[in-house]
Amino acid sequence: MSKQPEQILEEQLVGQLQKLGYSYVPIKDEKDLLTNLKTQLEKHNNLLFKPKEFERVLNILNKGSVFEKAKTVREKQHIFKDNGEDLYFEFINKEHWCQNQFQVTQQVTMEGTYKNRYDVTILINGLPMVQIELKRRGLELKEAFNQIKRYQRHTFGASAALYQYIQIFIISNGVNTKYYANNKSQSFKQTFYWTDKENHRLTNILNGFASDFLEPCHLSKMICKYIVLSEAHKILMVLRPYQYYAVEALIDRVQNSVKNGYIWHSTGSGKTLTSFKASQILMNLPQVKKVVFVVDRKDLDYQTTKEFNSFSKGSIDGTDNTRALVNQFTDDTKLIVTTIQKLNTAISKNQYLGKMEKLKEERIVFIFDECHRSQFGETHKLYPFDL
Repeated sequence: MSKQPEQILEEQLVGQLQKLGYSYVPIKDEKDLLTNLKTQLEKHNNLLFKPKEFERVLNILNKGSVFEKAKTVREKQHIFKDNGEDLYFEFINKEHWCQNQFQVTQQVTMEGTYKNRYDVTILINGLPMVQIELKRRGLELKEAFNQIKRYQRHTFGASAALYQYIQIFIISNGVNTKYYANNKSQSFKQTFYWTDKENHRLTNILNGFASDFLEPCHLSKMICKYIVLSEAHKILMVLRPYQYYAVEALIDRVQNSVKNGYIWHSTGSGKTLTSFKASQILMNLPQVKKVVFVVDRKDLDYQTTKEFNSFSKGSIDGTDNTRALVNQFTDDTKLIVTTIQKLNTAISKNQYLGKMEKLKEERIVFIFDECHRSQFGETHKLYPFDL
């Protein structure tokens, strides 16, 4: 019996993923999925779970929505062993993202409202993290998108609901390929093409996309660093390629030089999300004492405040209290979001200069939003820091 074009594409992709470093694991159903999960978590954490201990692990995994599970997978975990001792483990190594266990499987069958069989699943440490839905050449990508929507309704939440740990979906008909975050309210307009650094689209899943986007270290990096958990809307968001490259360039500039730099994004292209993720990553670099995100007063709206506070609670003081800002400069606050007006007061009034002068030798990263109107020459000359 001849193979269908979609089946041929699937087998070619699985073969390419194996060449990229993924281990192939045959998984027929949820029972196999759970068995493999136990093995991979034990391997990743260099420990053994007794049956009752693994049940406690599954109890952790079973709780919460897709958004809450995205948090769970990124947090250090704790259970009690059968003998009452503490046991600490992790689901994913998000700091050293290449040091995870990468597997690929295909045609996993899950039963819920209906029985569904998924095309290609990428597992990290045994958890399904990326789902790839394929269609034959000539079919619209939206058909694959709609099929994933059906999976979300019918089977992803069934039984142990491990497929709710999917972070990224990929849809492809071979010649066109797009990706997007696991978000049930996602529309097809919010699916993205991947590009290389020069902004050339990598649309063919076998010729360009797989070797670039699905390379294990890069894919793990996208999941560990470039998925945004939006507390305001309780959804997952993933950066577009130009946002990814912008943040990577900022990180490189901070790590390898003391020079300035600028990122240009057009209106409506997600500038706040880029700065949000850049600030989050930069503030965790060991050589950076603080990150200061500076906006014009009229841009410090409720949404910006809520989003930044979602990952650095209390980092924003939306009042005109300059003393509170100066205190943030001198305490252990890693991220400060402030207005250019308040910053000007902090660096120009004699009552604050004593505290601010002490920071001249510290590595502080300033990110100016709308820098063409929030970072003027005269203001720049007042700063006691090298910007």
